[in-house]
Amino acid sequence: MSKIKKMDNRSGIRELISLIKPYRKRVVLSVILSIVLSGINGSLAWLVKPAMNGIFLERREGMLLLISVAVFALYISRGMLSFGQSYLMTSVGMKIVRDLRDRLYRHMILIPLRQYNEKSTSMMLSRIINDAGQLQKVIAHSIKDLFVEGATVVALAAVAFYRRWDLTLISIAVLPFAFYGVGRFGKRLKHVTKASQRKISNITELITETFTGIKMVKVFGREEALVDLFRRKNHDFYRENMRATRIVEATSLLMEFVGGLGITFVLWYGGRLVIKGEISPGDFFSFIAAILMLYTPAKRLAKVNNGIQQARASLERVNEFFVLETERPGKGELKTIEDCMEFREVSFRYPGSKDFALKGIDLTIGRGKVIALVGRSGAGKTTFIDLVPRFHDPTEGGIFIDGVDIRNVSLHSLRAQIGVVSQDVILFNDTVRANIAFGRPAATGEDIVEAARAAYAHGFIEKLPDGYDTVIGEKGVRLSGGQRQRLSIARAILKNPPILILDEATSSLDTHAEMMVQKALDDLMCNRTTIVIAHRLSTVRMADLIVVLEKGRIVEKGTHEELLGRDGIYRRLHEIQFSVEVPVR
Repeated sequence: MSKIKKMDNRSGIRELISLIKPYRKRVVLSVILSIVLSGINGSLAWLVKPAMNGIFLERREGMLLLISVAVFALYISRGMLSFGQSYLMTSVGMKIVRDLRDRLYRHMILIPLRQYNEKSTSMMLSRIINDAGQLQKVIAHSIKDLFVEGATVVALAAVAFYRRWDLTLISIAVLPFAFYGVGRFGKRLKHVTKASQRKISNITELITETFTGIKMVKVFGREEALVDLFRRKNHDFYRENMRATRIVEATSLLMEFVGGLGITFVLWYGGRLVIKGEISPGDFFSFIAAILMLYTPAKRLAKVNNGIQQARASLERVNEFFVLETERPGKGELKTIEDCMEFREVSFRYPGSKDFALKGIDLTIGRGKVIALVGRSGAGKTTFIDLVPRFHDPTEGGIFIDGVDIRNVSLHSLRAQIGVVSQDVILFNDTVRANIAFGRPAATGEDIVEAARAAYAHGFIEKLPDGYDTVIGEKGVRLSGGQRQRLSIARAILKNPPILILDEATSSLDTHAEMMVQKALDDLMCNRTTIVIAHRLSTVRMADLIVVLEKGRIVEKGTHEELLGRDGIYRRLHEIQFSVEVPVR
């Protein structure tokens, strides 16, 4: 993975702008509303002088009614405009997060299988849920404040400057010191936010692992140990959040201190000018109203920097995910296998490993033939079958179908030719019908039932509460192991692939379930190019060719009878499983 370049303020703002750009019309409308809002806030400060002079000094009753109506109208208008502006920016924030999550999920789907082995589930979940969600808060609140409060500060500063420019300069002279402090706090907040996001990722990881392994947790009596571990991780997250809270509130404290210092001096100095008659009470109180109203949006503007720092932290974590390379799709189209599949001097080594998982594999698999892979654990059987659908690409050599390197055909067209039935059945929390049709969503109801019949699954499906419309739970938890396996076979039958991979499909089943599943598999394998992995050698006797792997190399090839006649690994594995002595022929 390439190194992530850390964002400075400019690059962080540019990244935010690029996210906002597709919704610029809404943002422009929001800016217009912000300008109108700032004009209303400035008008409220402006009205203080005529109210003071006309009502309190000149005691004009008509002015009292006029000012009252004007203030009421301005507040109603401000409320409506504020609602519209907040609604627009919140919708922009939510749309951006929606789009970002769409991109993240699509990227997650397209990254190679090895990345799923290297990256934790919680990391991916945290990027999609937590980090993207953090951006929504920033855009909905911080960017909104940037527009509204920024325009309000300008409008109120203009009113104050018009009333007394000298007092205005005095009152804002302290702001550079405040913004310097705010900038320092913001940098610290970015680092704390990244740490906080890592902590919530750790919590997500623990929750995910607990859900996945809840049976083991209970059978080993580890409930209290995991509760204690969760409590510690949760407390770590709490502490990071409190660190962030202290920084945010310290920003407010700094602004209050600076604001109080400026206003105190202006009150003292301006009050002396009123006493001396150098400024009218109306001008002074209009000025004071503008300054007092200005400090609140100024404080919110200071927090905008905090929001941008939090956004930078989240964007950096999101970009860490986006730099993960995706699968190389290929361009050509693979129609179907007409002749054979060839492994030509194929070697493969996992990233970061010094040893080859497969080395020098030369093998030709004829169309419609059944090839069985046999070997001890770690011999390379799973790696072998993972190369066929290009979950990995060979480090050396290549795999060819009808003379075409599979790296030169599109992943979609290649995988459309392949069906997989494995020991670890993957089912989704959906209906039986949807699970069978997963590889062929457009299949008709009749096609689905026919596939279920062929997999000897129709009988038990009919007995389910809602038949084919029964929701089977996460990972098919409401079904037995044999039932799950037969649904997996029905799914492969419905897809009707010319190439079939069977990965120890019956090794975890009881005798009755294995018999039913094996019967369905025998029918499925008919006239298909099939690669079988099986620990039970009884399931590979009828293979056209048995390939024995040892430390990633092919050490034996032949039929069941041929291999039993040799004093090799296959014969020894057979003797271990069946505890019989087989004479060498």
